[in-house]
Amino acid sequence: MEKEFVSPVYQVVAVPVEKVVANTYNPNIVATPEMKLLEFSVWEDGYTMLCVCHHLKDKDQYELVHGYHRYLVMKTSERIYRRERGLLSISVINKDMSERMAFTIRHNRARGTHSVALMSHIVSELTKSGMSDSWIMNNIGMDRDKLLRLKQISGQAELFEDK
Repeated sequence: MEKEFVSPVYQVVAVPVEKVVANTYNPNIVATPEMKLLEFSVWEDGYTMLCVCHHLKDKDQYELVHGYHRYLVMKTSERIYRRERGLLSISVINKDMSERMAFTIRHNRARGTHSVALMSHIVSELTKSGMSDSWIMNNIGMDRDKLLRLKQISGQAELFEDK
């Protein structure tokens, strides 16, 4: 009889961030504005997605497989580190190195991208609901030029009433 599979998400543990180490193969890079947005997001909303690690038993460390940038926020943001008491929520997977590398790539590529049309629609809806340009820029992480471009794409003149 086959052993029943249990997804790692049901086996979450909180570990001191000092016991977590980055892997050497993650090709994902996040630009500075998006890192600032991630830090703001974690500050405002808490950690809503956990990191995935492989336990290195011989060193009693947890090697990141997915979630490097969420981990980096914990390491670099003093306010988040303090609030979270230095604990990072992780799920632990038990896979060999090649499987972990494939896992990282699959999860990075499966995220997709933002549709410009949908982002323009979101900006339009936020503006119509009374959110200021500065609120939109701060809360969805964009600069003034990008906000202006998205408003222009929407083609709705009323988005420029305050200009």
